[in-house]
Amino acid sequence: MDPSDKQQEPGKGSVDGNSRRKFLVNSGYALGGLVVGGALGSLIKKKPAAEPAPPKTDEGTAAEPKNYNRALMFFTQEQFRIVESATERIFPEDEAGPGAKSLGVAFFIDHQLAGDWGFNGRDYMSPPFFTGEMTQGYQGRLKRREIFEIGLRELENYSMTKFQDSFVALTGEQQDELLKGFESDEVKLTTISASSFFRMLRSSTLEGAYSDPLYGGNMDMNGWKMRGYPGNQMSYLSIIEKDFTKLDPSSLQDHLVSH
Repeated sequence: MDPSDKQQEPGKGSVDGNSRRKFLVNSGYALGGLVVGGALGSLIKKKPAAEPAPPKTDEGTAAEPKNYNRALMFFTQEQFRIVESATERIFPEDEAGPGAKSLGVAFFIDHQLAGDWGFNGRDYMSPPFFTGEMTQGYQGRLKRREIFEIGLRELENYSMTKFQDSFVALTGEQQDELLKGFESDEVKLTTISASSFFRMLRSSTLEGAYSDPLYGGNMDMNGWKMRGYPGNQMSYLSIIEKDFTKLDPSSLQDHLVSH
């Protein structure tokens, strides 16, 4: 038998559990709490601290927690408002569900342009550069973030020229007219292709509406809910043999395990 399996009588080498715990706690206090936060701290059972109550509004109800993911990383305030208005015309709110603005699509685009995608981090960007076919996509030296800056500036200039007002101040029909001018290349730009910019804006809008909320768009998975899309499910094993089953959508965040 292992000597450690033997029970010792009190007073003959045994240490009372409560005394040991008291000793560790007191040692931690004596060392300014440094020990408790380390390896020895895991031996001490503490009561979990109560979570702070959510702040109250003037009406006495709990306030909604702030979403700190809703912040600009690349766009200026003016650029953001133009993108928000333009994407709402591309993906408008209707009886089927929310539009681009409610889904946070402009934040999605902003965050993408601030990262690897905006810098064309995975693209071959060395010369020589040639004008490619329409099916080949962009073949130039400008990064996506630069294309967006130019495209938004030209969209605003076109708005001032055609309607003598800022794009965000126009009616929906007027905004549609300007966007169609870009889509059809009716607008002639010297630095970039108007239609290429519009296609990039449109594809980014759809990606923001249907990507995982992790990336800033698809607020509360409402884009997925409109489509009945289940999102990021870990497994379909429990329903794969059943008839069609409607699932609540799941985000990557839902797979986090609390420790």
